Amino acid sequence: MALSTGTRALLSEALSWTAAAAMIAVVAAHYTEIRDFALQTLSSSQNNVTQITDARSVPGSSPYGYVELRADTQGHYNSDIEINGRTVHAMVDTGATMVAMSYEDAEHAGIFLSPSNFTHRVNTANGVARVAPVTLDRVRLGSIEVRDVRAAVAERGRLNGTLLGMSFLGRISRLEMRDGVLVLQD
Repeated sequence: MALSTGTRALLSEALSWTAAAAMIAVVAAHYTEIRDFALQTLSSSQNNVTQITDARSVPGSSPYGYVELRADTQGHYNSDIEINGRTVHAMVDTGATMVAMSYEDAEHAGIFLSPSNFTHRVNTANGVARVAPVTLDRVRLGSIEVRDVRAAVAERGRLNGTLLGMSFLGRISRLEMRDGVLVLQD
C-alpha cells in the first residue's frame, strides 16, 4: 500500500520529533551529571576555545573549515559556538539528533519565543516538556559555518545548556575522534 506524500511528510516529521524527544529525555535523565560536568569543565573548555582561536589567528597554521577539540577529563568535547552571531557554550553530542538549546541560550542568541511557539510535547525522565522547533540562520564552530540548521528550544529551565547535535554535525564533511581529539572539517 502506497502512502500519500502528505502522510509520508507527516510520518517523517513525527519521527524527527520523536528523536528530539528521546534526546531531551536522555538529557533530562542525566541532568545532575551534565550540570556537574559543566561546572567541572568550564575552565578546560575555555582552554579549548583559546586553542581554536590561536590556531586560526596564525596564517597557514590551520586550513579554513578545520577545527580540533580536545576531550575534557570525562571524554566530552565542549566549545563556545556562534549561533546567529552570538556566542553560546555547547557540548558536542553526536548522539543528539539536532541542536538542542536551552531557553536562556536561545534568548542570548536573539531567538525570542512566546508560549505559543512551544508546539511539540516530548516525554522526558522528568515528565512531559514542550519544545519549540526553530531554524538557526547560522551556526559557527571555529572556522566551520553551517546555515539553516534545524534546532529545538526547550522551555525555560528545562535544559541546562546547548547540545551541538547532528543537524549541524551531519552537514560537515569530516567528523573523526582519535586519541582524545575531535576533528571536524567543512
